[in-house]
Amino acid sequence: RVRIHNSFTPFPFPVLFEHSNPPQGNMGKKKFLNQAEMKIGVIGDEETVAGMLLAGVGHVDGQGKKNFLIVDSKTHQRQIEDTFNDLTTRKDIAMVFITQGCAETIRMTVDHYNDSGKVVPTILEIPSKEQPYDPRKDAVMQRVAFFMPTALAAMGLEV
Repeated sequence: RVRIHNSFTPFPFPVLFEHSNPPQGNMGKKKFLNQAEMKIGVIGDEETVAGMLLAGVGHVDGQGKKNFLIVDSKTHQRQIEDTFNDLTTRKDIAMVFITQGCAETIRMTVDHYNDSGKVVPTILEIPSKEQPYDPRKDAVMQRVAFFMPTALAAMGLEV
């Protein structure tokens, strides 16, 4: 860390800045961005994405790259897959919210990512207004059911 306190900073107190280069001893470790730099990706219907954008989740960088995709009847499966793959490979994305209906459209791609063992970004399937939520199709709920076999039964669902 570099401690700077001079007339060039707009702050009347010392400011700590992170080096852009990691120390030599950490070359083998994977560097994560800090919490302020991490974002949430969203793929879903217009109402879901609009709600997330109103909550402050949306981001468009200087090159027009978005962290969200609004899916409607004209959206091709390939575009959903491309956006999903883009969001899951970006270093600034910590979570991807995808409506369960969109996840069903690209189920093989979502399952392949979940089976890869990666935890960042985390994929969360969320309900939408048009389709009821089915916990049996959600990878997170499948893991819960694996470790707590009675969890889905307590919700009134059969595994």
